[in-house]
Amino acid sequence: MKNCNTKEQQTVRRIPFIGLTALGMAFMFALPQAAHAQGVTPPPVPAGIEVPAQNEAFLLGRGVGTQNYVCQPADSLGRVAWTLFTPQATLFTDQGDQLTSHFNSPNPVEHSTVRATWRDSADTSTVWARAIASVADPNASGAIAWVLLQVVGTEVGPTGGNTLSGTTFIQRLNTVGGSAPATGCNIPTDMGRKAFVPYTADYFFYKASSSN
Repeated sequence: MKNCNTKEQQTVRRIPFIGLTALGMAFMFALPQAAHAQGVTPPPVPAGIEVPAQNEAFLLGRGVGTQNYVCQPADSLGRVAWTLFTPQATLFTDQGDQLTSHFNSPNPVEHSTVRATWRDSADTSTVWARAIASVADPNASGAIAWVLLQVVGTEVGPTGGNTLSGTTFIQRLNTVGGSAPATGCNIPTDMGRKAFVPYTADYFFYKASSSN
């Protein structure tokens, strides 16, 4: 009889632990969806980089990373200049959850033309976009330009993830830093030198409006 009671007590004690474990797992799997469930209100932007009215913002990522430059020959013979070869950044929510990675890569939809790329950190859905308009930093801080990009390629994740697949446009706004250095690429012997310049920016992702 004593052994029977002991087994019953052990069973009762295990139930709360199992319940908490299941609850914790449910919370863990809900995190990626919660990270994307943001209320997104884009700020006013300078003329020329507005998104067409039939689109709505659905995701905001706070980008942190570097703009990466290489010293290459310029248009004029014997001249060199810093040339961007890729951004390297991670986008986060305001709560610090990772949303996407950002870099340049070949777009399979355009016969491997290299485009700006964003890959979702949860389901690895990917979009490629080309810049169609830009304005100099309105804050005159010397930061990289504010840019409007149009999506020209999409790809679902290996398990069918499609968080980014409906993206139509992306805006890069509120930039800080990231501009090419003023020195270090002045003479032909500087060719091949690289510079990794820290920057931050807000990235607004748009999709076709549900009212369309």
